[in-house]
Amino acid sequence: MDRQYTYFRPKRAAAWITTIDDLLWPDINIIRKIERMAKGFADAGVDLAINYGFHTRFDFSDYFETLNGYYKNVCDELHKYGIRFMDHYSCNLVERPKPEHFYELHNSERHHVLLHKDPIAAEFAQYAGHRFRDILEKDVRDGSNAYCVYKAEMFCHNNPGFIDMHRKYLERMLAVVPLDAMEVDDMCDYGGLTSCGCDYCRERFRRDYGRELPPLEDRDFWGDTSKPQLSWGNYDNPAFRDWVRCKTDGVHDHIRMIKEVLGDRPLMTCCSGTGPMVLNGLGLNLERFADDLDLVMLENCGMALNVTNWAGKDAEAMLQKDIAANTMGGAPAVALSYQTYEPSAYLGWALARFWGAANWGSTMVGRLSVDPGDIGTPYDLMAPTANWEDRYSPIPENSGEEAADIRIANNLLCRENGHRDENGREHWKDASGWSRACVEHNVGYRFVRFRELSDAGALLRERTPLVLANMGVVSDAQFEAIEAYLAAGGRAILKLPFGTRDEQGFVRPEPLSAKLLAKGYAGLTVTDGDAEDALSAMLEAGVIRPAITQTEGETTWAMRLRRNDGRFFLHILNRALKSVPHPTVRVTETHGGGQIIADIEKTNCGGRVSVILRVPVPERLELRTPERGRLAFPVETEKLADGGTKLTFDLSDITLYAVVQEKTGA
Repeated sequence: MDRQYTYFRPKRAAAWITTIDDLLWPDINIIRKIERMAKGFADAGVDLAINYGFHTRFDFSDYFETLNGYYKNVCDELHKYGIRFMDHYSCNLVERPKPEHFYELHNSERHHVLLHKDPIAAEFAQYAGHRFRDILEKDVRDGSNAYCVYKAEMFCHNNPGFIDMHRKYLERMLAVVPLDAMEVDDMCDYGGLTSCGCDYCRERFRRDYGRELPPLEDRDFWGDTSKPQLSWGNYDNPAFRDWVRCKTDGVHDHIRMIKEVLGDRPLMTCCSGTGPMVLNGLGLNLERFADDLDLVMLENCGMALNVTNWAGKDAEAMLQKDIAANTMGGAPAVALSYQTYEPSAYLGWALARFWGAANWGSTMVGRLSVDPGDIGTPYDLMAPTANWEDRYSPIPENSGEEAADIRIANNLLCRENGHRDENGREHWKDASGWSRACVEHNVGYRFVRFRELSDAGALLRERTPLVLANMGVVSDAQFEAIEAYLAAGGRAILKLPFGTRDEQGFVRPEPLSAKLLAKGYAGLTVTDGDAEDALSAMLEAGVIRPAITQTEGETTWAMRLRRNDGRFFLHILNRALKSVPHPTVRVTETHGGGQIIADIEKTNCGGRVSVILRVPVPERLELRTPERGRLAFPVETEKLADGGTKLTFDLSDITLYAVVQEKTGA
């Protein structure tokens, strides 16, 4: 890895919530509001403020001079406290609600800060010499302006007019506003597979891939268009596979332009998902974009009741951490959680800490059915855990070294080429299934991605088993590296199919699994069960020897070992949690209409827990939790004959999170 991350490392970020009245800047009341908010951020120990509002930025093109002045004022005030500021906006959406969506938009996306154009005025809207109507995406079905779930039309990433307009906006803003970083949102195509069919996209497909975009009636290309549009497409057709790649190419080029303009300021974009195949239709491909990004962010969400079933999110978090660590030069990962009340803010903080990511806390009152009036600011909600952490359990800012007992292959080539097994199951389902099983068994893991799978030296640097589950697409280079790894004594767990297609998605005459199995490698174990059954069998057989083995107590506590600058931390996060719903407030119907979290309860009892660790353990340990303030609790340690160390501690009075760490002081 030649690249090295050299920018600042955020530890604790909070959303800088803007409202429509901020457009009155430099009204003295707005200036005073900026001063109060900056002090609140400082008091909460926040080191990075991230803009939240004026989101669909080109809807505010008539007010850019005012906004630049406002954001300069914000930066100047935050910098007095040593707090950095990151702008965050959508560059390619302009909200254009149809009459039937007008009320819905204004009651489900209020947090965007809404000031969209009148429908007649929108026909003449422009910036820097580019009329918006000339740079919009087109619907592949009928050539009309493409329209997305946010009740918005979209600028086309392949339209040179849009790229020029965005560049000029960035250059103008950066000449005035002393930004420290930028997060450009929606670097994808929210029109999905219904867009974009404009002349520029068609020409790019023709130029780069030698293909024509066919009409929607061509089922050999578009597949079954009676399904939801993100499920369209015939991946058996190489032309459709090329179209998926072409969609990603345009977004990637746009990101590259933004980074060029930003220069030495770090760039981040939003990825609410990285693994599943459905992202192909959005042109959202973080692994391809990562070469031109500096920070990576997982939109973890956090208002809905199901957020307490957090183990399913672990796969996305760990995948993005690996992208940050191994593609982006050791960059920090950022986890965004939307908070309602203190319990959900506590969970968001605990998840970030468990994952070894920077915590970004935000609220999203504008997506609630009503504003209950008692949801605090992001920095107020974060303050209790932030102050406890700084005082009793500070962690160095780097992401630390994790104890990984296995490596799970997540091969991007499977996603890009639309691989599914004979039961219609995609590769990510198996990779993420192994992730969840690891969480439930306290087996440390990390992901191995498509480039590392092509590097035999990289595979051999670690001796932990490599999981190859439902990896139907395998390149020649990957197969050679995996064979070299196994020939040198490496261990792998294989679930078929394997290598039925090449890196371009073409069916191989013979699956590579046949060649692999014919060699009879001693380190190759074949399984046909699901991840839970396979992992249990491997643990029982000793194929996997984890660093953490629980020997006593309830097994609903997830544990993760990490060393930060050599300091020992055993993070403990409860999986047996229950959300307590707010009695009246819900998310708007547009976004599911579900109840929001008011509180969190545990469904287990706690009690004494014993674990055996097979890593070096400090002699003096303590257990701490924000739930018990300044109190520290004893940890019994026992050195075992086989070199392991047994730890015993009591989790009776803990609902959500605790940490075993080295004692400091007398």
